Amino acid sequence: MFLVVVVLLGCGVPAVLVVGVIRENGARSTFSRAGVSTADDPATVAARALADRMTTQLNRQSTALLGGDRAGFLAVADPAAHGDLRRRFAALRELKVTVWRAEPSGLPAPVIGKPGEWRLLVRFQYCFVAPNCRPSPVLIGTRWRENGDQPRLVALEESKSVETGTRPWEISDLAVAVGARTIVATTPALRGKLPGLLTQAEAAAKVADGYALTGSPPDRYRIFYAGPTEWQRWYGGDRPEWTGGYAVTVGGGHHEVVLNAEGLSSSGTDDLLRHELTHAASLPERGYPGKTTWWLVEGLAELAGAGGQAVDRYEGIAEVRKLVRGGWDGQLAGVNPAADASAERVAGSYGVGYLAVRHLVDRYGPQRLLAFFKAVVHERDTLDVAAEQAFGEKWTTLHDECVAYIRAATA
Repeated sequence: MFLVVVVLLGCGVPAVLVVGVIRENGARSTFSRAGVSTADDPATVAARALADRMTTQLNRQSTALLGGDRAGFLAVADPAAHGDLRRRFAALRELKVTVWRAEPSGLPAPVIGKPGEWRLLVRFQYCFVAPNCRPSPVLIGTRWRENGDQPRLVALEESKSVETGTRPWEISDLAVAVGARTIVATTPALRGKLPGLLTQAEAAAKVADGYALTGSPPDRYRIFYAGPTEWQRWYGGDRPEWTGGYAVTVGGGHHEVVLNAEGLSSSGTDDLLRHELTHAASLPERGYPGKTTWWLVEGLAELAGAGGQAVDRYEGIAEVRKLVRGGWDGQLAGVNPAADASAERVAGSYGVGYLAVRHLVDRYGPQRLLAFFKAVVHERDTLDVAAEQAFGEKWTTLHDECVAYIRAATA
């Protein structure tokens, strides 16, 4: 089987490289028709040289961004790209960008149908506010036009990664407020909400800090308050209708939190911020094991969101009662709601998780609960192993106790 790759060299003359795959006794190797390593092929050498020139331009742009030099940021690009770049520059400066590094990922490839234009994937790494944070990466396609020693940036694409989707600063104008523990961003139309949101976020951060499991809390909790249009676009949108907010991992040990501005009351915002910031503090960068531990992950966040109130004052207690009396199978695993579940069913599911975690923390205390959570969610131990380590009990016994507690609390 052969793959024909056409690569345009710097002078515009096409070089055709035929690459094949040989399998002998399960071995895999590559070769070119010329019989030399593809690493030494003139087309590859030319592509690397072009990538170096693009990297030089990206480094100039990074220096300009961090220095607040908008003219320098735009100088590497064609005028047609300036509108998008001005908006990105303004949004990143609003977010108090402190680290911005551009690292090419692979070699540039010619853009089909556009002679002299190339596409290069770039891994950008960024920090906001904190100068010494572990940067969050995002992979973005960049397009370039050949221009001698200084190729011109034609466009920055949206990241659209499967894991996280497009970041807000890529596609939206932003207004931002920064506190001691949080950074809150929204659209200019919702700018008036920022003072109140920042106060609420700072209070929620003090609660969430107590659930940090990896040595220290996030340097800043990053919160994005989305209007209706932004809710459908930021981080890919496409969330279940019942979602009021979510935390998405963006790498570098960071989770960015998004709140749905539509229909969110002030008191609801307090609870939701405590819930989502606790996710940001407690969850591992790679996510959690899956549906069987959903009750634990959401139960811990609901515990924080409830703000220490009595069980009978928990906001979703009526919905939990209806779920329990409506044929719940008594299993914590699988209690998570479907994407098309009703709001009532969703509230009941979250409440089951809350009550199970509440029972464990009431009986064993917060430190042993967090040890259990860390073993299950971070270290991927089984529930059986984690229960023996953290509580000195069999998980089957504790599971039954949690279920009995839930049934008693909703009787």
